[in-house]
Amino acid sequence: MNKAVTDGITFMPTGFAAGLDVWSSGDGTAGSDSYDGSPDAAFVPADQDFAGCLEILKTQTVQKLRYMGRTPILPGCYLRVTIRIKAVAGALPNVRIAGWAGTGNDTHVPGLVEVGPEVTLTSYGEVVELSAIVGSGNRGGVDMVWGQGPEYGYFGLDLTGPNGGTVRIDDVVIEDATNVFLRDMMAWVDVRDYGAVGDGVTDDLAAFEAADDAAAGRMVMVPAGSYFLGDSLSMDSRVTFEGTLVMATDKVLSLRKNFDLPGYIDAFGDEELAFRKAFQALLNNTDHESLDLGGRRIGVTAPIDMQAAVPNKDSYATRRLIRNGQFECVAGPAWDTVTVTSQASYSASDPLKLTAVQNAANVPVGSLVTANGVGREVYVKEVNIGAQEITLSKPLYDAEGTQTYTFQRFQYLLDFSGFSKLDKFEMSDIEFQCWGDCSAILLAPSGSVFRLRDCFITRPKDRGVTSHGAGCQGMMIDRCQFLSDESAKLGQDRVSIGFNANANDVKIRDNRAMHLRHFCVIGGANTIFTGNHFFQGDSAENAIRTAGIVVTEISARMTFVGNYVDNCHIEWANEHDQAPDFASELSFSAMNISDNVFLASYVAPWFTFLTVRPHGAGHFINGLSVTGNLFRAVGGNIDRVEQIDTSLAGMDMSRMKNIAFRDNAFNLVNTGTSNPLVLEHNENTPALVWSVDCAPKLPFGGWAQTVESLMPKNAITNGSNVRQFYLPYVTTEQGANKDQIDLRWESEVKGTVVMRVRMDNPL
Repeated sequence: MNKAVTDGITFMPTGFAAGLDVWSSGDGTAGSDSYDGSPDAAFVPADQDFAGCLEILKTQTVQKLRYMGRTPILPGCYLRVTIRIKAVAGALPNVRIAGWAGTGNDTHVPGLVEVGPEVTLTSYGEVVELSAIVGSGNRGGVDMVWGQGPEYGYFGLDLTGPNGGTVRIDDVVIEDATNVFLRDMMAWVDVRDYGAVGDGVTDDLAAFEAADDAAAGRMVMVPAGSYFLGDSLSMDSRVTFEGTLVMATDKVLSLRKNFDLPGYIDAFGDEELAFRKAFQALLNNTDHESLDLGGRRIGVTAPIDMQAAVPNKDSYATRRLIRNGQFECVAGPAWDTVTVTSQASYSASDPLKLTAVQNAANVPVGSLVTANGVGREVYVKEVNIGAQEITLSKPLYDAEGTQTYTFQRFQYLLDFSGFSKLDKFEMSDIEFQCWGDCSAILLAPSGSVFRLRDCFITRPKDRGVTSHGAGCQGMMIDRCQFLSDESAKLGQDRVSIGFNANANDVKIRDNRAMHLRHFCVIGGANTIFTGNHFFQGDSAENAIRTAGIVVTEISARMTFVGNYVDNCHIEWANEHDQAPDFASELSFSAMNISDNVFLASYVAPWFTFLTVRPHGAGHFINGLSVTGNLFRAVGGNIDRVEQIDTSLAGMDMSRMKNIAFRDNAFNLVNTGTSNPLVLEHNENTPALVWSVDCAPKLPFGGWAQTVESLMPKNAITNGSNVRQFYLPYVTTEQGANKDQIDLRWESEVKGTVVMRVRMDNPL
């Protein structure tokens, strides 16, 4: 601030050459004596040190010199009075800057300091410069603190000490010195005061660092301009930006006091760039564990390569969180799916490799793989161009030999695939607005405990969250919504999938998913599903419903409790098994489905809520609990709630084991199944062998393998109605479908028995 510049105020006195009639020997007030015509003073036009100067002979105890022009005193304005003087003869006096504080019509304001520090002249001919600062505020460096009382002052100097000495005085300089105190008066410092240029070319890094050091708790101001920073910068002070920064991709900006996305948007001007730089800082400093997006919407014009934003990090394992904002796809060609077809060979002996891949360099990492014998959600994890090999996320169940594969690389708002590993990364309270043009998140190829909570994945084109490797180990998805872009389509025509997982220990809790093809495809074990609601209905009559959950790990060790399964079903398959025929593995095992609500409306009678689909021969179920569920149909009955899909292979019914199918409720289901099955058989005519039909109430159309108990309900009698007191022995697995039990008696009898029959072997 300079009032001479900004307001046109004149502070500078006239020079001595203009006349001595405006230079007083008193206080400078109107009517006081001037040096014009005084025998003790004269103007010297030429001096070896001064171009023109005033020569005074000291004759008074305090010889005064005051400029008689009123120099204004303004609130917040500080003036520096500077004088250059030298002794030329006689006694050597003392000298000090001095003034007279006035208001109104030359009314003196008493009680103020009106002199500056005193200096003694010690030799002849030596030029001594002295100055003093006068102003309203009591700040360090102010010699005459005048407050708000004075309106103006008369300034000059005093000569004290011995009389008889002669001095020469250069023209008095009075100038605005407010800029000296500006940093103390304001709650901020300006980077320009420390050398910042702001032309977008000059490296202003040193100026920013100096301003940050000088701020001492105040804010650093970055005025309008473009400021190039040639290296990384950490700001310990809060920063406010009018101008913007220019930095190389690999240089980090750490705004430690205002570390949030709005701060970075102010710094860089562009939302996408700001997010990249903020994410880079998140992974490059320890001051913050989370990045607050500040509720801001980020318009994303192309997939954000998260690793490319942090080129000095290939992996990261410290917990970090991004929260509170929205990523919105801005439509354009950058979101187009890249589709490549290539011939390749596959061998079950190396189940995660495609070899002899033609044009391997054209196949993008993260591509979905489709071909004959390829299960759902198999992705390209890695490409070795030199060896012409592709590493897959999952094995292929029936692709032995050479064929043409199709690779589809979906485009994601946030793409973490460039990291080799990413652990403990979380995102919360974020909406991924895909608008049907893109997918949402592609995980890193490896890593553990990725977490998504309280987020919306809205209208994904293809996928919500994709794992193309093992970056989903221990993944947690909590309280999120997956909202489809395909609600108007029939279920069988939809393509979008909420998420997939290849690794173990995934927790899926309290989510809601609408009108996707599949809510998820789970390829790992030890998964927990609780409190989720996913619905996939459409407007068709006798509608085809797709699977809500596809489980491809046969030894699932999965808990599915307290969910609402609406117009879709659970499909359990082994399509990610390179040797799908049963050998020595555990086969289909360890699945717990309890206390859920299953609802289907206007579906075909053959619809079921649980489908087991073996992709190879010889499999069986060893450990399945379906208990306490409500199965309900609306708009027409369904035949039953469970089935084995034998389109690829059947199951070995003789090896079924540890299956609990009980305490379920069935509404508009023709056949409610149970295991063990409690049934009552009535034989009205005496017979030696009673054939008890257990079909169709044994789950999966199973065999009647075990009779747990058998009790007469009333008297067993012969043809003469004489009671018989003996029990029969049983023969299981009778009839063409092995779903009958034969009770063989000692003699022909009749009566009613109650029995518990199992379609498995619990031992």
